[in-house]
Parts: sequence; C-alpha cells; structure tokens
Amino acid sequence: RITFNSNMMGGQACIRGMRIPVSLVVNLIANEMTTDEIIKEYPDLEPEDIKEALQYASWLTREELHPAVR
Repeated sequence: RITFNSNMMGGQACIRGMRIPVSLVVNLIANEMTTDEIIKEYPDLEPEDIKEALQYASWLTREELHPAVR
C-alpha cells in the first residue's frame, strides 16, 4: 500500500500510488483526526491505508539511530 514514484510528489512515500503522502496521514493523526475524519476528508483512502501509513512511519523510526547513540 505504500508506494514510491520519483515522478510523483518528489518521490515521497505515498498511499497506493495516489498523491497522498504518508507524511500527510501521519500529520493528520498527530493533530488528533480520527480515521473516520480522515476518510471523510480523503474518500479514496481506506482504513487499512491509514494503518499501513502509521506502520511505515513506525518502521522508519526503528531504523534510524540517534547520532548520540552511535
């Protein structure tokens, strides 16, 4: 569900090839929007898209080591 295309959205991680970046979904959740509210605002999204976006963001944070830890 997470796709990358260098010709779309500057190569950002997007949802299913749409012009909806993962970062947008994570930002909406961080600003306390519910899944239902996000889907109402972006009807092409499905609940699984939001879940996958959060899982991808979580995976990214596990892969990065803070410079002070190295």
